[in-house]
Amino acid sequence: MRVARLAALFTAVLVLPATALPAQADTPPAPVFKDGQAQPVFDPADVIRENVWVTAPVDSDGDGKDDLVHAEVVRPRATQQGMKVPVVYQASPYYAGGNDVANHNVDVELYVPGAKRAPAGPRIATRSVGPNAVPISWRYQDYFTARGFAVVYGESLGSGQSTGCPSTGDVNETIGAKSIVDWLNGRATARDAAGKAAVADWSTGKTGMMGVSYNGTLPNAVASTGVEGLETIVPIAAISSWYDYYRNDGAVVAAGGFQGEDADVLADYVYTRQDRAVCRPLIDSIAVDQDRVTGDYSPFWDVRNYRNDVNKVRASVLVVHGLGDWNVKTDQGTRWYEMLKARGVEHKIWLHQAGHADPYSLRRDVWLTTLNKWMSHYLYDVDNGIEREPKATIQREDKSWVDEPEWPLPGTEDVKLYPWPGGSSKGTLDTRKPVPGKPAVEKLADDASKTIEQLADAASSGNRLLYSTSAAKQPVRLSGTAKAGLSVSFDKPAANVTAVLVDRAPDGTAKVISRGWTDPQNRRDPARTDPITPGESYRVEVELVAKDYLLAAGHKIEFLLASSDHDYTLRPKPGAGVALELNRTSVVLPVAGGKPALRAAFG
Repeated sequence: MRVARLAALFTAVLVLPATALPAQADTPPAPVFKDGQAQPVFDPADVIRENVWVTAPVDSDGDGKDDLVHAEVVRPRATQQGMKVPVVYQASPYYAGGNDVANHNVDVELYVPGAKRAPAGPRIATRSVGPNAVPISWRYQDYFTARGFAVVYGESLGSGQSTGCPSTGDVNETIGAKSIVDWLNGRATARDAAGKAAVADWSTGKTGMMGVSYNGTLPNAVASTGVEGLETIVPIAAISSWYDYYRNDGAVVAAGGFQGEDADVLADYVYTRQDRAVCRPLIDSIAVDQDRVTGDYSPFWDVRNYRNDVNKVRASVLVVHGLGDWNVKTDQGTRWYEMLKARGVEHKIWLHQAGHADPYSLRRDVWLTTLNKWMSHYLYDVDNGIEREPKATIQREDKSWVDEPEWPLPGTEDVKLYPWPGGSSKGTLDTRKPVPGKPAVEKLADDASKTIEQLADAASSGNRLLYSTSAAKQPVRLSGTAKAGLSVSFDKPAANVTAVLVDRAPDGTAKVISRGWTDPQNRRDPARTDPITPGESYRVEVELVAKDYLLAAGHKIEFLLASSDHDYTLRPKPGAGVALELNRTSVVLPVAGGKPALRAAFG
């Protein structure tokens, strides 16, 4: 793919820092590589910092002018001596901070087709912030500038010193972030604070984007355009589809810890440019178009789904995600990863046990080695073998780390388990199907005031159904996406459905492995609401959030079915009934080693 490589030429040579090199008019300073990694030969305090405003070919604030994207450039001073460097670029809407905003009320009744529902009241920001007044910084800045990379910070449209309007992941925001890559490659114009033309003649044009959360989402967005010059991205705890961040299969579902947040709330939060009125109509339109009433997938969400454009991605991708991340849920990373892998994009994945976190704080030295080799390879063409290393690095439950050839683990197969009667206290979950005969039906009543953890801990409950395997004779590993195929009926025309996998320890304590949600009105299509007739049986599929989980010997796998999920779904008044037909219900687990491994564990 790349015809030029900086190979062993740099690996065995000791080179002094550029500031100490003898002056040679015809020989600019150069980076140094050892063992395939860029070395810290430049003084990270001796840098050039400049502010530029890049012209983006979009007018998101409707003022008749192209939007301007503010960027701060931090580059080694050696670039003034003729050295050209690649760029590590972090785009973000957060550099100027955020506004105090109010979330939506989630204690509301669910949508029933044809029924009237009062519109949501206006949300009002109680405090505003202005554009940032101090230089932008980042924990990786000194690391990269010392090793011969420039660091560029880009402020999203509508935030900080950029113009335009925030739009929570749509094409305008993507174009704004992409414009900096274009500028670095000579395809876009920019000016400095004095209004003079700013040219990135110090850059090779090769760019890598990385960041955490929203700052990791923007690399996914820009990579999905196929822009030339973006050689690699490192999305950490990043979104690949905004619908799956704020919705799930027709259900309005929150990001963990942010009940009631939605696309309009986030746009309001990052709306930190100076003009506080120009973007109000756009944010108001987001509040309507996001549709918290039906929860349906729509054109609004489709343009915020970067997976649609996976075939355009030409950058290599190092996905990093927490197996305990319930803010940006793990499958935001794993779904993107599997699609990239299927397309043949150069790829690698890190999965760790923490939540919404950067591996810098978990395994700093090994992470920086991996990141250095990754950026050295894709931005400096160093042939260090990083692309031939194991594709998956996974932190296990005991905090140890393992490298594996791929994720999900090769040899993983879907295996079905079946619930047997007794779910109001605890029924059996078995590889055998229930005995054929009269349909066995078990019922629960919704109560959104109770958390899933409370329902799992209850010895018996009328608000959930619970089914358990026997204690595992040996460890069982789940690697991938679990699913529940349910035959259910409802006594009301609207209901939430929540499916949960639980790890039950020998002492009786419970830990949620994964969970998933659906709106049964969207049983045919997330983009289509079909009415529910009370009392009629429906086939409903629930896909749980992808995980990699090792169940210890002596522990049990339990399946919990509830209606509303206090921490994630809308919370209607208690009482809606759900009836589960056991003979036509199954739970599918992605088991490493397949059915033989599961049978060996549970008999």
